[in-house]
Amino acid sequence: MLVQSKPYRTIWPHADNREVVQIIDQRLLPHEFIIVDLHTVADFAMAIKDMYVRGAGLIGATAGFGMYAAALHSRDDHFDRDMQGFANTLVATRPTAKNLVWAVERQLMALKDIPSSAAKREKAFEVACEIADEDARFCKQIGGHGVEIIREISRRKNGAPVNILTHCNAGWLAFVDYGSATAPIYEAQAQGIDVHVWVDETRPWLQGARLTTWELKEQGVPHTLIADNTGGHLMQHGMVDLVLVGTDRTTYCGDVANKIGTYLKALAAFDNNVPFYVALPSSTFDWQICDGVDGIPIEERSGAEVTMVSGLSDSGLATVAISPEHTQAANYSFDVTPARLVTGLITERGITKADRESILALYPEKR
Repeated sequence: MLVQSKPYRTIWPHADNREVVQIIDQRLLPHEFIIVDLHTVADFAMAIKDMYVRGAGLIGATAGFGMYAAALHSRDDHFDRDMQGFANTLVATRPTAKNLVWAVERQLMALKDIPSSAAKREKAFEVACEIADEDARFCKQIGGHGVEIIREISRRKNGAPVNILTHCNAGWLAFVDYGSATAPIYEAQAQGIDVHVWVDETRPWLQGARLTTWELKEQGVPHTLIADNTGGHLMQHGMVDLVLVGTDRTTYCGDVANKIGTYLKALAAFDNNVPFYVALPSSTFDWQICDGVDGIPIEERSGAEVTMVSGLSDSGLATVAISPEHTQAANYSFDVTPARLVTGLITERGITKADRESILALYPEKR
């Protein structure tokens, strides 16, 4: 997607040295656009854990390239043992996002039967690039399927703007390109369908306020930033036509883990008969868990992310306290929306109901 009219992905090998992988430091957006070089597995683990990168697809792609870095730094005489240790380091960074484990396991499986360390390293680079390219391609396909929902709403409204509410950032910054929840929006824009996006601020990391607004601005998509608690009011007054969100892990029975606050939006949408769709590539499905409320691990992060807030002041970037000193704060990063509240799932293979039989009918190889 575009940054000041120049196309970027969120992760890519350095043009002059493919042993270096480059990312956008999303902690500094929207105020500073900084590209960071990653060299070692520790660099990749830090980038994931400290949220230089975030979002299901991008975490997976970063882990894929992290395993390539692991291959570069594994000793020839202890290659498999070193790789497993590096894999454990990456998997431990963030527990909720399914794409992380999926990418690490995909790399380990691809390297398993290759005899030489040199060939393993070459294969690791190949697989990392495949993971990134596949993520971008799947998101593009999600856009092609999801735009049909937006087009039908536009038709019913006689071409009036389709008002879409989204939570957190499931845009191209959360993937390698296009995004999941934003892909249908960008495709609608490309096809000349009039859209407007209500952007939840998404406390405490403010991914909506900082990231979604920034990328929508860069793409020229009309949008309005709202406080997290505004969505229900908008739905009650007929100001939302569609809720469209992403997910960090979705069970094979249709329960959806996404950024904290998503469940409340789903409840409001259900109460006001507003369609609630979740966009995801197949790499985000968890094929071992059915009951998401009981089975999906929910990451808890530092309470300082709740009690402190960062932004741009007259003297530059600053972090300030918003509660009394020593206030105890709980910081659950995700919640789970039960399948019964989900109108449908938009995947690279098409749109499906959020239930076991429908999902497995779309992915019969997972039965």
